[in-house]
Amino acid sequence: MSVLIVGMSHKSAPIELLERASLDTDAAVKLSQRALETSSVTEAAVISTCNRVEIYVEAERFHGAVEEVSRLLAEHAELDRNQLVQHVYVHYDDSAVAHLFAVAAGLDSMILGESQILGQVREALHSAQAEATVGPVLNALFQQALRIGKRGHAETGIDRLAPSTVTAGLAAAGAVVESPTTRFLVAGAGTMASLAVRTLIERGIEPDRVAVANRTVQRALELVAAFGVRAIDWDDVDAELAATDVVISCTGAAGVVFDRQRIATASAGRPLTLVDLALPRDVDPSAALIDGVNVIDLVVLGERSENAELAADVEQVRDIVEDEVRTFLAVKSASRITPTVVALRGMATEVVDAEVTRILTRMPALRPDEVEQVRRSLQRVADKLIHAPTVRVQQLVEGPAGLTYADALADLFALDQAAVEAVTQIGGDDA
Repeated sequence: MSVLIVGMSHKSAPIELLERASLDTDAAVKLSQRALETSSVTEAAVISTCNRVEIYVEAERFHGAVEEVSRLLAEHAELDRNQLVQHVYVHYDDSAVAHLFAVAAGLDSMILGESQILGQVREALHSAQAEATVGPVLNALFQQALRIGKRGHAETGIDRLAPSTVTAGLAAAGAVVESPTTRFLVAGAGTMASLAVRTLIERGIEPDRVAVANRTVQRALELVAAFGVRAIDWDDVDAELAATDVVISCTGAAGVVFDRQRIATASAGRPLTLVDLALPRDVDPSAALIDGVNVIDLVVLGERSENAELAADVEQVRDIVEDEVRTFLAVKSASRITPTVVALRGMATEVVDAEVTRILTRMPALRPDEVEQVRRSLQRVADKLIHAPTVRVQQLVEGPAGLTYADALADLFALDQAAVEAVTQIGGDDA
């Protein structure tokens, strides 16, 4: 069995398609459970963020799992298979390990190096654990990915590039964020909204200049208690919007929250900046055509990221990820081989025992010490015969991939290549 990933991200699909495929926590759980109901999947977890949707499974059969998981993703996004296949990617086994480690380290994010993805990977794991959709394989893989992400941020300065999508959005908003008179409205009260409020307060913005609006008032009040900001009823959003300079929207709604007319009424010709971090989008993109209105959404942030120069810190994190991938795969390979080696040694012991029994049957007059000498001699012969194969199999695991079965056998038993070629030639002549 092996790890399989079927997913799409900002690199493979347009934002409109990612909007259709995005999942909240409940939907991600349901998708994981549906994957487990298929015949080829034994474990499942889903990572869904503002710029990616990925289904991770432990698959018994590669082709069967790809077909079934792709079908589930297509059904969720309401796409036919032909539409989906143009925008999804598939990672399997070693490639899947490398991909998740890069994701957790922020190397595959729209904003290179962003740290928010770590929390999203952790949330995906905890959710899958709570619903018992993951087992030992995905548990170990996700735990290691989280450790690598933490290591990358601890050992490098990659956080300076963009600790989160929120910081990137505020940076894109420009000087208005730094003005001592700027008023902020955070729409939403989930994880992203909480991060937005925290980021504003940590930047030294007074709590009374920050308002939080959410359809569920209790969630907004929780942010009030944590940061001292203001909470407003959702019914009062339009009045607050008219007095706001910067809106950070991340509601998790299924469709547009701030349409063009609503924004035009609120701005009334004055400058208004909207940072839309939601997927699906909260802000109608056409609102950017209104005079004085600046819309910063995931498409804009993606374009800014593509033009950014790769820092030395990013290269250092890449090195960390590559090193961790090699180590993880080596341990994984060794764990697969250990039972085989143990079984081989067990078989050798059984052969020795059987031969000693046969000798005793033929030579019943042997003394116990003589029987023991015979046993030890046979065991030494058996140990010498299997020593080279067990050493070479470990070397094969740690060496380059791509050996054929014939190459593996020849290398495993240290066969003389000339002899192998001679036997091959004889077989060809006989044919």
